[in-house]
Amino acid sequence: MTVTDISTLDHAPQVFAEWLNDLCEDLDWEKPRAYLLLHETLHAIRDFLTVDEAADLAAQLPVLVRGVYFEGWDPSKTPTKSRGKGDFLRRIQARFDKDPLQDPERAVSAVFDLLRRHISSGEFDQVRKAMRKPIQELWE
Repeated sequence: MTVTDISTLDHAPQVFAEWLNDLCEDLDWEKPRAYLLLHETLHAIRDFLTVDEAADLAAQLPVLVRGVYFEGWDPSKTPTKSRGKGDFLRRIQARFDKDPLQDPERAVSAVFDLLRRHISSGEFDQVRKAMRKPIQELWE
């Protein structure tokens, strides 16, 4: 269905749904839970990167995914001071207080794998290498 006659915008909901469906399938989760994981993991990645690195990653994301990624961002507060693996996982896990993640590392790794499949390998490697070593292990 064409609404705007701008292909990128007209296809944006379908592309976002494909990303979300892929994540649901990978984890065998329902969409609301998968969306929350995608949202929180993208925000954690963004906030653990420098402003330039965060912007480089954003350039690779589809329009609606990029909107989720940038939602509520304060570039003056990035990268965060506490950037260890535990900090990364706790930040994501905190949003799952009513239904905690059984295996936070597996869940976060599923989002990283989703990124691997949808962005260039060069950008994926660049973002992975920008993370501290213990977090890089989740990307492999």
